[in-house]
Amino acid sequence: MTTRDDNNTQLNEEVNLDLSLRPNRWEDYVGQENVKANLRLIIDAAKGRNESCDHLLFYGPPGLGKTTLAYLIGKQMGANVKSTSGPALEKAGDVAALLTNLEPNEILFIDEAHRVNTMVEEILYPAMESRKLHLIVGKGPSARTFSLDLPPFTIIAATTKANMLSAPLRSRFGATFRLDYYEPKDLSRIIERNAQLLGVKLKPEATKKLAEAARFTPRTANRLLKRARDYAQVYLNNIITDEAVAKTLELLEIDSLGLDNTDRQLLRAIIEKFNGGPAGLKALSAALNEEPGTIEDVYEPFLMKLGLLNRTPAGRTATALAYEHLGLNKKESLL
Repeated sequence: MTTRDDNNTQLNEEVNLDLSLRPNRWEDYVGQENVKANLRLIIDAAKGRNESCDHLLFYGPPGLGKTTLAYLIGKQMGANVKSTSGPALEKAGDVAALLTNLEPNEILFIDEAHRVNTMVEEILYPAMESRKLHLIVGKGPSARTFSLDLPPFTIIAATTKANMLSAPLRSRFGATFRLDYYEPKDLSRIIERNAQLLGVKLKPEATKKLAEAARFTPRTANRLLKRARDYAQVYLNNIITDEAVAKTLELLEIDSLGLDNTDRQLLRAIIEKFNGGPAGLKALSAALNEEPGTIEDVYEPFLMKLGLLNRTPAGRTATALAYEHLGLNKKESLL
């Protein structure tokens, strides 16, 4: 019988494995060449002036390496990185405690920055702009305002929804970068590198198939690689072959385009329940029993990238390619 301690051990091993695959040098970080070139310039200039790095904002779909970039910048700057997330900063006191405990030139990484509330933003504005922390003690007529000087520090924020960040907060970042989906050739390089770190042999045709099924995303590529490694370990003497990848994808219900069961359910719901669309986000959420934010952030961008889904002002519509991929006839689906 599996115990809670066993589950915690497995979870810790998985987290440690993910951390071991995280690049520690620019040369190991594949893709996003324009972003890397700009960041290296910013970092080299800051180091040349013996200053902390500018505040930076990364945005784009999940799984593209925003967190990895933050820690890589910390390595390059020789600075410690403290990590938090937007939902964790509920009160002004939460962010004040973090900022006052920062050492000189440290980096504060804020994930899901679009979920930082207005009260916290008000604290961040002067902290980012002039390294001042303005606090109010007490209430009513006896309330007093005082300021604390903060050491030089850098805030790196990551978000999947840059449009939900307020304009005043966005303007405080010295540079903003969008991370784009990866091409299969770059994903192949990531898979090959990480297979070496995992100590497994990888056949070229297996690499290609993993890259094609990875949803243009390194995080997904690593997840599929680990599952293919498990299959190869049990059945194929630690050699990931084309067969190992095919069996892995079959077990995970992932098809030739990289669509999983939820992707296909989403397309089928639009086609079969809403006659191909347009279908509203809330209606699709109810039909799939899935959170609207998950549909919007995780599934839709990938399906749109493949040309299987269109997002219009009236709602979501399935394309002719979606009908073809699912083996459906458009006229029959309308009957």
